[in-house]
Amino acid sequence: MIRVLLADDQSLVRAGFKALLDAQPDIGVAGEAADGDEAVRRVRELCPDVVLMDIRMPLLDGLAATRAITGEPDLNDVKVVMLTTFELDEYVFEAIRSGASGFLVKDTEPEELLRAVRAVVHGDALLSPGVTRRLIAEFAARSKEPAGPEPLGGLTEREREVMALVGIGLSNEEIARRLVVSPLTAKTHVSRTMVKLGARDRAQLVVLAYESGLVRPGWLG
Repeated sequence: MIRVLLADDQSLVRAGFKALLDAQPDIGVAGEAADGDEAVRRVRELCPDVVLMDIRMPLLDGLAATRAITGEPDLNDVKVVMLTTFELDEYVFEAIRSGASGFLVKDTEPEELLRAVRAVVHGDALLSPGVTRRLIAEFAARSKEPAGPEPLGGLTEREREVMALVGIGLSNEEIARRLVVSPLTAKTHVSRTMVKLGARDRAQLVVLAYESGLVRPGWLG
């Protein structure tokens, strides 16, 4: 059973998500929070698998709450998915840098929300359909100057190649086609790269790809 915490200051939004999630045989709502401060407390108490976190909340916003959650080693397995009203919300970039596993717009289709919850539990980064590459391009334009390739010194050439492809927004299946390998082999390379770099998920791998200089703006194909 995938345990989800709902963090949103609108009770109707929480009620709608709860009804949808609790109707699934493999997903259940473990708790709710009406602000970021409460969300952090509830995550510490319940240690859910996934937090659906609204970006804009009172007391402590979703961004600060995400930093608090992803910054605690004991909560390393908790995945945060940010909820936003706009696809290219200005805070989304910082959210991913802060450790969020991705984001969804609030009016996303129910099937996409369910897919998102299941995907992040398995370590996949989640971004709203059709937004991935635009988001990465925007992140790249806002990211700091590359720190240099030294942090990637422990990677093999193939792992660096795979990381670069993740960095430009390719899925495992697309990486497999590009490198003429099986999707399972591509997934294995991605997983090993994440382990070596201590990345929580693919979203953080994208951040590292840009910040190391492995991928630069304008490389989207």
